[in-house]
Amino acid sequence: MKRTPKETAQSARRITRRGLILGGLQLGFAGVLATRMRHMQVDQADEFRLLAEENRINIRLLPPARGRLFDREGRIIADNAPAYRITLVPEDADDVEVVVQRLAQLIELDGPAIDRALAEIRRSAAPFLPVTIADRVSWEAVSRVAVNAPALPGVAPEVGLSRYYPLGGLYAHVAGYVGPVSERDLARYEDPPPLLRIPRFQIGKVGIEFHHEETLRGRAGTKRVEVNATGRVMREIDRREGEAGGDLQLTVDNALQEYVHARLGEESASVVVMDLEHGDLLAIASAPSYDPNKFVRGISVADYGVLRENIRRPLASKTVQDAYPPGSTFKMVTALAALAAGVIGPDETVFCPGSYQVGTRTFRCWKRGGHGHMNLEASMRESCDVYYYDLALKVGIENIAAMARKLGLGSAPDIPMSAVTEGLVPDIEWKQRVRNDGWRIGDTVNVSIGQGDILTSPLQLAVMSARIATGRAISPRLVRRVDGVETESRAGEDLGLNPQHLRWVQRAMHAVMNDRRGTAYGSRIETETMLMAGKTGTAQVLNRVVKNDEVPWEERDHALFVSFAPADNPRIAVSVVVEHGGGGSAAAAPIARDVTLQALYGDTPPLDAYPSAQRTRIEAQQERLERERRLRRAAEQSRA
Repeated sequence: MKRTPKETAQSARRITRRGLILGGLQLGFAGVLATRMRHMQVDQADEFRLLAEENRINIRLLPPARGRLFDREGRIIADNAPAYRITLVPEDADDVEVVVQRLAQLIELDGPAIDRALAEIRRSAAPFLPVTIADRVSWEAVSRVAVNAPALPGVAPEVGLSRYYPLGGLYAHVAGYVGPVSERDLARYEDPPPLLRIPRFQIGKVGIEFHHEETLRGRAGTKRVEVNATGRVMREIDRREGEAGGDLQLTVDNALQEYVHARLGEESASVVVMDLEHGDLLAIASAPSYDPNKFVRGISVADYGVLRENIRRPLASKTVQDAYPPGSTFKMVTALAALAAGVIGPDETVFCPGSYQVGTRTFRCWKRGGHGHMNLEASMRESCDVYYYDLALKVGIENIAAMARKLGLGSAPDIPMSAVTEGLVPDIEWKQRVRNDGWRIGDTVNVSIGQGDILTSPLQLAVMSARIATGRAISPRLVRRVDGVETESRAGEDLGLNPQHLRWVQRAMHAVMNDRRGTAYGSRIETETMLMAGKTGTAQVLNRVVKNDEVPWEERDHALFVSFAPADNPRIAVSVVVEHGGGGSAAAAPIARDVTLQALYGDTPPLDAYPSAQRTRIEAQQERLERERRLRRAAEQSRA
């Protein structure tokens, strides 16, 4: 059908309108697109440039130098030493296992080390990141690896800092040690710091290293590296070194700590020496000890087995971790409780026939024939048990327990060491709660001489002795300065004890050492200005009457001793526990006397400080200890 001119014109007009609408839409879209492009290219140019830069530049963390540990005189305890390590970039090795086996022919890599390295490589999500194969290797090993580099694709030596304990085992139980971050370490954090993700990064595991980890760790540095599309490092652009951790100055004295360890030798024993001005721990030693450097490097199964199976327990921090019945060293507590309750005076006597009857049960004195009439000073001087049995029934367990707690027993001392025990001061409420049993008179009698359920650590015994010597609530301090800032003194406030009561007990402890009938008279000091006041103790291991030399070592009684000196102007308190050492007067008191003299003189004491009959033996002992000291220091220099 042929269109009329009018219809043709109308159709043309409709096409023109559609074209205009379509063109307008196209122009509008182009305008919006142009506006958006201008906004992105001009207004947001800096933002997108930054995003592009971040895709090309990565920031890597640099481990900081760990804070060091010093003794009270500024001598090093824990340091950082340059350490060479061998790393492997898995993607650069043709065959990882083959390369590792070749490496094992050049440097010392045992089976477990190889397995550990291969497991770490398999866990690594990024094959372009280096994995540590061997740590703390020698320069000779590094040289061998460098010479054989063509046969070891992906292997490279690196240098960094690693923890080093130049004094070996002297502070193993105090400073502790560091080690690589484990999954258990990471689990302690809700959001672990990125620094802990650095391969083989070292953190504190026990002791001061653990308790002051935040201070010692420091702050990470950073470096900017250029990476390609797969994340492989192409070049380093710049770096900012981290902030080293804070240094700690401890209260201990290296020379005294060294002497104590030498004096203890291979005994299973502990010694605490406490300054009475601020509560500073001048020495705190457990023997035998172990080399913490082995843990830093990753101790072998064989070496750890030797430590774990040693009957004398070198891994145990005996000064704070172990708790023992205090034996007769507890008699000062019972005496002060009775004096405070007003049930006894210093001159009132109790007759000791060698035993004490409580109902149907007989409690015996260590001296079978008895001591006869005993007053306060005589009972402590000769360590009469019956005197304290009688006091116990007069004063009661609640008063005894309260005095024990006032003197520092039954609560964990606040020091940064691992597994610090609270010990145990039993009373009526405790026995009902823990044993679901009632308290008996016999329980009180046992506690009065430091037997039964009561338990104390060597550190608590030193605190007890310090409080008796000063009348203050003195507490132990182990860290003297943190990054140069002095920590608070722990001299303590007045305990509120009657000064006259303290003087009576102090005088009795003086008699223990300096009266011919005293149980520790053989371990006295002859120098008038340095006389000791102390108390011997023996803690039963087996509840039976048998001589110590007739049973195996592990079944013998523990030997204990506590003291302060000089007796008329106390400066230090000392506690000694010799596990399975037998009697306190024979095993523990001589050690305490020697340590006290070393601490007061600050060096090897003169022979005239000792009883004349002992000087030949003491001279030989001093020469032996000096030889051992020289050998120890030579070994330390060799390790360094």
